[in-house]
Amino acid sequence: MELLDYVKSYFPVPATDLQTIAAAFRPATLNKDAFFLKEGKHCHQIAFLRSGLVRIYRMADDGREVTQWVSTQGYFVTDLASFVFDAPGRWNIQALTDCELYCIDRKDYLGLAKTVDKWLELDKLFIARCFIILEERIYQHLHLSAEARYQQLMAQQPELFNLVPLQYLASMLGMTPETLSRIRNKTMKNIS
Repeated sequence: MELLDYVKSYFPVPATDLQTIAAAFRPATLNKDAFFLKEGKHCHQIAFLRSGLVRIYRMADDGREVTQWVSTQGYFVTDLASFVFDAPGRWNIQALTDCELYCIDRKDYLGLAKTVDKWLELDKLFIARCFIILEERIYQHLHLSAEARYQQLMAQQPELFNLVPLQYLASMLGMTPETLSRIRNKTMKNIS
């Protein structure tokens, strides 16, 4: 199970606890264009993306959609602030393709503290990993040029450029679709 492999690769979990954690997650599907969460609603689940693509975005004051992230297979999806603090969600989480998920409800997630000895430590490590990823993305947006951010995403996840509408990728990279097109064209000319 992909979820078990992910947990084992990042967190030191005994096999018995690993089975308890895995049993708390339930398989689910999310059809293309369906929402896992809509802005303003409470997020009561964390999902591990077994397959498919999910876009996390919100509406800016000027009516533009701002894509925070496009999540791929092997990543968790949630509105973390809503999930942790039981507050209204700030993000829309929508399937770009048909998706297979493993989901855990907030109540079951919190209940793992009673059945898994080191759950609070694991939870702290999970939140810290989320924070580190966020810090790195902020650094990239502040430090790297638009072209460098494009090249980095292309090196790490080239498949996204064939699967995700370019306006979503441009937004995620902090640039206009026109800038992304110009950078892509320049890169293609340099390859030729």
